[in-house]
Amino acid sequence: MIELRKADHRGLADHGWLKSRHTFSFGHYHDPKQQGFSDLLVINDDRVAPERGFGTHPHRDMEIISYVLEGALEHRDSMGTGSVIRPGDVQLMSAGTGVRHSEFNHSASEPVHFLQIWIVPSARGAVPRYQQVHFSAAEKRGKLRLIVSPESAEGSLSVHQDARVHAGLFDGLETATLQLRPDRHAYVHVARGSIEVNGERLGQGDGARIRDERTLRFAKADQAELLVFDLRPHERPSM
Repeated sequence: MIELRKADHRGLADHGWLKSRHTFSFGHYHDPKQQGFSDLLVINDDRVAPERGFGTHPHRDMEIISYVLEGALEHRDSMGTGSVIRPGDVQLMSAGTGVRHSEFNHSASEPVHFLQIWIVPSARGAVPRYQQVHFSAAEKRGKLRLIVSPESAEGSLSVHQDARVHAGLFDGLETATLQLRPDRHAYVHVARGSIEVNGERLGQGDGARIRDERTLRFAKADQAELLVFDLRPHERPSM
């Protein structure tokens, strides 16, 4: 079963320097029917103006993934990490017992466009940690590249949860399939372009909750970049 979440149904925050679309409830946007999906709690599609960003703020007990689509995102945190994240880079910060960080557009002239994703960890109180890995376009071209997993499989970043994230780039006749274990859920987010998932057309910003499907088929793409989340069969309660 595929349940579509259309891009224009998402929450919107427009602060001038920040324009953000929220797939699930976040900040001032609250929808009792959109309280995440399984352990996937947040997908924010953020565009930040040059030299602007999020000042130092705290997190705890959350797995926070940043996926840059355009531009460069500067990160600093209380663990002593300082980095710049560019397209192809994936950052994963495990907040655990507590961490403070800031995120700014690294450029003085160009906007930065990125996805920030939160996954609820399997246990509270982990030691905070930072990871960053670059995955080239060639690794994702016409295929689903594993970028996050609990066991760091295939060079992916390690997450404190039974969740796996794949990234792919598809165009034209390029196709791929993903096999899911029995009773697993999946979530597909199209970051840009468009693609068919099991015959359903998804455009830029669209998402899909997927239940009771053993095989996901991706085809008929038009310059698509997408993320696919393989998740526990756990339903988050409405609030």
